[in-house]
Amino acid sequence: YGGNLVDGARMLGLFGDVATELLIRNDGDEGLFVAYDNVEFLSPVYAGDYIEAEGEIVSVGNSSRKMVFEARKVIVPRPDISDSACDVLEEPIVVCRASGTCVVPKNKQRK
Repeated sequence: YGGNLVDGARMLGLFGDVATELLIRNDGDEGLFVAYDNVEFLSPVYAGDYIEAEGEIVSVGNSSRKMVFEARKVIVPRPDISDSACDVLEEPIVVCRASGTCVVPKNKQRK
């Protein structure tokens, strides 16, 4: 993308990885991501930005797991100083929030 912008789908990919870890920890199985019900892109992400993504399970059904996610920019590049210089942000910048539902079939739940 122009201006070194990173596409928003990259954040959703990170959330998918977080969801997989949460399901393994909760159920002992990777499960399946069924749908996002809300996605908000709140701030641009550029090539070289460092992003941390977190999530949590907020509701557990028989096989469904409702989750919320947040991605934050924590480090930014400083090409004005050198091609490898970076700064840690004093306050992380929330770049994306989302919520969605994953499913772990009953016969695959191990916990």
